[in-house]
Amino acid sequence: MAPYYGPDEDAATIFLERSFLAGDFISGIGYGFQLLLYGVCAMYLWNSRKGKRQSIYLLIYITTLLCVETIFEVAQSHTVQLIYVDNRNYPGGPWAYFLATQNLPINVLFIASLFSLTFLADLLVLWRCWVIWSAIGKYGAYLAIAFPSLMLLASFVMGVLWTLQSSQPGLSLFSALPVAYGTSYYAISLGVNIILTALITVRLLFYRRTIMASLPEDHAREYVSLATIVVESASLYSVFALIFLITYAVNNPINSVFLTVASSAQQIANYMIIIRLAQGRAWGQDTLQPKTNTNLEFTQPRHKTQTATSNTETTTLEFDASATSARKADGDAEKGRHGWFGTQVSSAHSVAARDVQ
Repeated sequence: MAPYYGPDEDAATIFLERSFLAGDFISGIGYGFQLLLYGVCAMYLWNSRKGKRQSIYLLIYITTLLCVETIFEVAQSHTVQLIYVDNRNYPGGPWAYFLATQNLPINVLFIASLFSLTFLADLLVLWRCWVIWSAIGKYGAYLAIAFPSLMLLASFVMGVLWTLQSSQPGLSLFSALPVAYGTSYYAISLGVNIILTALITVRLLFYRRTIMASLPEDHAREYVSLATIVVESASLYSVFALIFLITYAVNNPINSVFLTVASSAQQIANYMIIIRLAQGRAWGQDTLQPKTNTNLEFTQPRHKTQTATSNTETTTLEFDASATSARKADGDAEKGRHGWFGTQVSSAHSVAARDVQ
């Protein structure tokens, strides 16, 4: 029988540490996708910045989002290093060290950046809901987002309390009181996203008949297809956030995995929305408004009229058919000159020919 070289910890703690490391690994993968999507979004927004303030604002937003995400990744990676490398022989094991040092600045930064990412992402979805509803009027849009806005404000308060309680000495992200605050925070945040998802989905489906009747089918798919609804409503995050909330509330160690998955999915959903905005494919306030193209160019042909030919010469007359309204008053005179002028010239030539003979 091979000797045992594992840690002197119970099976539940070992599974908890494995889940924590798995979550850190998945978070790194998600960060890589976010870097790629940030580059794509930044390129589109930078190229369309001229004359569009929205592009500048969105560029500032995604840059802030990436900076906060980078802080989160650095804090998480450094925390793993402190736990499993620098203090591996701490009494009780690495996890005991993690629970006992939640008040360290790096751990406070970890929780605060996680909370900030969620809040920033919720703000974007709230704004998109307002934009989609404002196609029928701004008052209706403000009424639609009134309750979600209050919920978002409540989630901000609960998130601050969750961050403060989780960083107290002797407490941690998984202690009873922080778990209560964290569960409340994520429940409210998830509720906001579910309500906003429902509002966006219902409104887009309501628009579907109008869009399909007024736009070509290929163009209409850009606004009312299933993929559009999934992207615009950021429903990808809602699914993983619900799984995390359930596992976190029952204190299942697997919640460490779904915490990072939900966070990465939320940021990726944001970038997908912004890519559509930068490409001009996202729903806007004027999507339902009829668009009239007034840049019309008219080209008038130039006609040539050739008169009769005599023994001595050929007379050619040229005129422009683009007669303006100002010359309409002289139309009869112009008609006389152009209509029978060839005959008069021909007669004059014939008389001249007879005189010569």
